[in-house]
This record gives sequence, structure tokens and C-alpha cells, in this order.
Amino acid sequence: MPAGGPSWVHEIKFDGYRMQLRVEKHRGHLFTRKALDWAHRFPEIVEEAARALPDCILDGEVAAIDEKGISNFSDLQSALSDGNTGGLVYFVFDLLYLDGRDYRPLPLTARKEKLQQLLKARLPRSSRIQYVEHFESSGKEMLEAACRMGLEGIISKRADAPYKSGRGDDWTKAKCRGGQEIVIGGWRGESNNLRSLLAGAFSNGEFRYMGRIGTGFNVKSAGDLLRKLKPLEIKRPAFANTKDLPRARDFHWVKPKLVAEVEFGTITSAGILRQASYKGLREDKPAKSVVREAQPAAEAKAAAHKKPAPKAIIIAGNKNVVSGNKAITVRGIAISNPDKELWPATNTSPAVTKAELVRYYESAAPRILPHIVGRPLSIVRAPDGVGGEQFYQRHVVPGLQAYATPMRIAGEAKPYFSIDTEDGVVAMGQVAVLEFHPWGAKKGEPEIPERLTFDLDPAPDVDFDTVIAAAKEMRGLLQQLGFTPFVKTTGGKGIHVVVAVKGTPKKPLGWDEAKAFARDVCLQMEREAPARYTTNMSKKVRGGKIFLDFLRNARTATAVGAWSPRARPGATISMPLPWSKLKPGLDPAEFNIANAAKLLRAADPWVDLDKSAMSLDVARKKLG
Repeated sequence: MPAGGPSWVHEIKFDGYRMQLRVEKHRGHLFTRKALDWAHRFPEIVEEAARALPDCILDGEVAAIDEKGISNFSDLQSALSDGNTGGLVYFVFDLLYLDGRDYRPLPLTARKEKLQQLLKARLPRSSRIQYVEHFESSGKEMLEAACRMGLEGIISKRADAPYKSGRGDDWTKAKCRGGQEIVIGGWRGESNNLRSLLAGAFSNGEFRYMGRIGTGFNVKSAGDLLRKLKPLEIKRPAFANTKDLPRARDFHWVKPKLVAEVEFGTITSAGILRQASYKGLREDKPAKSVVREAQPAAEAKAAAHKKPAPKAIIIAGNKNVVSGNKAITVRGIAISNPDKELWPATNTSPAVTKAELVRYYESAAPRILPHIVGRPLSIVRAPDGVGGEQFYQRHVVPGLQAYATPMRIAGEAKPYFSIDTEDGVVAMGQVAVLEFHPWGAKKGEPEIPERLTFDLDPAPDVDFDTVIAAAKEMRGLLQQLGFTPFVKTTGGKGIHVVVAVKGTPKKPLGWDEAKAFARDVCLQMEREAPARYTTNMSKKVRGGKIFLDFLRNARTATAVGAWSPRARPGATISMPLPWSKLKPGLDPAEFNIANAAKLLRAADPWVDLDKSAMSLDVARKKLG
């Protein structure tokens, strides 16, 4: 938890490069923590400072601000790499010297008061050099507010402390989500193919292993990393705790010289990062100074999740206002407009309100989570219900940072969604998320497929009994190939047949390989019964047939998740079923939110799905 009390003030934490700005006789310099002058890397900031400011030394942070007003380290890296630094901002929070006077012995508040006067008098409001406000409110409240806004966290400082270099007891930082500077101790992959990084940090002079980082690279950043890692390659690992290292033949060890910024989902008691994502290299910090940092405590995260009853989650551009006593609270999350109908009544089903959706998510979260946790996720939102506008969303937005885990995807500028907690599932109901669409990826490793989904999508003139027969035929073919197939309704007129897959220790499975195999299975069924099946997605040729959609297994493609509602009349659910229940006469509309309590009492027919994973090598040979 952050420091508190009347002797402390709090500032927003930025996700950028800590820099010291020096102006002397109208010449500017920007020094890193290694005392390197990066004036040439941030020319616009330095030129403005040299032109407008007197002789001074300032302390601050250079950051890139995204369209949501939040500092983004990946955007900063991209700006530096592309030489497009005109939009970067230098956020100033301290004054060391001004016109020959040493301000360091003065209290923080006195230094900041003079700093604010200086910048206000010399710079326009639109300046690239901005003063950082401080707040005297409770540190706990300040952190919770920062987390709800999707910010990095806060820095707490003693108001009466003089300026001191380095770490000390006069300031602390508290984060909203797991983040850590690490030192790269190796990588996994071929000589020209980076699959993951091996992370570490120093403790009592020893370099300790902290886990793998498997996401956040794109083709360019991976190539840049390899060019910097190869000259540092050594024969044996530099980690002190070698017994904790994973085993594989394609590991490459390097001298612990390169510092990187990562974010992650959790950290184990042994100090191992889980679901870690690469954000960029830190060239401003020496490797020996990187230690394991204190992370947000569970109680701090939980407090940030909770909101007083009259408040609600705020999504950019869409404020849900709670009035009077209409709000309800579920798992500490305020639900606005709980009586709003998201699914109107039909001839065969009752209306479903937002409160009923949230209660469904609360009860079904243990069933939903295993199919979305650790995987990139797209969601379908319908703020005005199924009769209003519906839109897909796959990136984290302000207001949901406390509930959504960002996942860095190679080639994507912005992080994807991932929901990893039951609170996160419930929070999606507050913002009218009616559908979850996960990748079929391995948990925490989006570049590795783990599930194949065969989507049996009937033409309008094909009845559901025919789709049931097709699903059983698909099951038979997959069983002949050695798989254990699982089945669910789609919440519409289709059926999904799903199998778990895996690669080998020497050859991990790739998306192109997974999609190609799924295509070949579907082509086999089409060849054997061309009058019943087609793999052609054109509606002109689908009349009277079932479209066998294998494209759900491409990289970035999704399929509706198990137990997810559908944004369709009747509030139906994509329902996992035991094969014994898949009989002629079954009506998929029976599986809906209104019947959820009864459905959830039954045993979970998909509980062993992940345990059934099989390599494609043998199946490919059998398929021919």
C-alpha cells in the first residue's frame, strides 16, 4: 500500500524514461540515469527548453501519451525507433538548480512551488514540458483512483524532504498492475526466430531467474532484440538459481546486460512471473541496479476494484450514471441501471435485465474462466441491448484496467483484452458485454494454438437435427485420428466440435499448421459427402448444406467461448454438452440465461478438455 499521512504528497506515476534536464547558456541536455546525454534523441524537448528556460536543472520523465491520455512505454519505444519524437512530453516534478541557486536542501513542496512558477512564466500551456501536480489526499484513495483511470500507479513523497539522488525512505511507488524492470539472461528460439526471453533480476549480488516473457514482440522488435542479444551469447547460464530454469534444447544464454520493461499477470511466491509481456528495452538503466520490485498487494487491487454504491465503471465516451437507489452492488462492483432490459421478451422466453446478466456472470464465472483466462479476447458490447448498436472490442480501455489484463500481441500496436478473474467477468456485465470470443491459444502464450474449433454452420434451410448428425460424423472422424472431441452449441443454429492439441518439445505447434490441419479435416468430410457439406463460405453455394468453417483456427481468429451468452433474441448460451445429450429433437434455445441455475447444477462436461491434448503428427499421418 502507498505511504500515507499528512507529511506525504502523491503524484501520478508515468511509464517512460526518467531524465534530468539541464539548461546552461541556452544549451540543453537530457541525461539518463547512466549519465548519457540523450539530447539528440529528444531534440524537440531540448530545443524548447534551451530557447525558453534560464540556467536550471530539472528532474522529470519523458513519456508518450496515447489517445486516452495515458503514458504508454511501447509508444515511447516506437517513437524513438522511428525518430518521430515530436509528440513526446517531458513531465517535470522537481527543481534542483535555478540561476545558480541550489534548491536541493529545500523541502519538496517549496521546490515544486518554485518549479511551477518557473514553467508557468516561461512556457505556454501547449508546451512539451509539463509540470506534474501533486495531491495531499490519502495515498490509498489516490492509488484506487489512479487504478480506476487505467494509470500505472502513483509516487508518494515526503513533503518536507530535501532532494536526494537514488533510492531512499523519502519516496515510494505503488503500482496498479504487475510491472517490473528485468535483465535478459537468455532467449528461446532458432538463430533468427525469437520465441521468448528469459528474465532475471539481481538480489544480494546474485542474478536470479524470474521466468519467461513470451508475448509483446513484433517482427521488428524481435529482430532488433536478436541483433543485440547475439553478441552477448555465452555457453552457460548466468543465473545463480539454475535449478529453477526450464529445460529445452533451443535456449541461448547471454551476459546479463540488457534491461527490459515487462508487465505481467501474477508473480509466484518463488518470484516467477506469470503471463509476462515485453514492453521494450530500457537503455537508461544499468543492469546491476535491477532488483525485484514490490508488486501491488492483493488487498490493494481488491480495493481499487470496489466502488462506492453511487458510482459506476466509466468507459471512455460512455458514462453510466447511477441515480438514486437504483444501483446494486455485485462482488463490490456497482451496477448501474440494473433493471434495463438487454434482451426483450419473446414468445418463448422472458426479458433479461442487466442485473440478471451480472448475476449469471457471477454464478457462471468459474465455468467461463477456464476458456478465456490467459488468452486474447474479443468482446461484443450492446449498451442499449440486443436491439441497439452492437460492436466488437478487443483492446483494453480506461475504466476496465482494474479488471482486464493487457496482453501484448506481436504486430499489434495496442494490447488485447484478457480476463483472468471472476471479478473481471462480473465487471463485463456492468458495461453490457454480451459475448466473449477467445483465441484458441495456449494460456499465456498467444502464438501457440491449444484448441481447434470446427464450426458447423448450417444454411437457413437446414434443420438442427441435421447439424447434430454432422457433429456426430465429425466426432467419428476426429476419434479415428486419435482425438477426444468435445461439443457445444453456439447459441444459434450451429454446433462447435472442439479438440485440444499440442506440439512437441522440439517443435511447438504454430497457427498456420493448426489451420491447415483443421482445413484438411473439413475437406475430408466435404469430399465424402459433397451434397451435405461445403468449405466454401460463399452463401451462393451453401443452400441445403452445412458450412464447415475451419477459419476459426487462424491466428487472431476467435470463436464464441463456452458458457458465453449470445447477443441474440432469447439470451441463449453457447452450451457445452456431453455427447449423450446431443440427440435428435434437441432445441439449442433451451440453453439460456433464464435456465442458467439449472444448467450450472449439472456436472461440467468440458472439465477434461485440456487434459485430452494430442499432437497433430500422428493425426496428420492417419488423415493422409
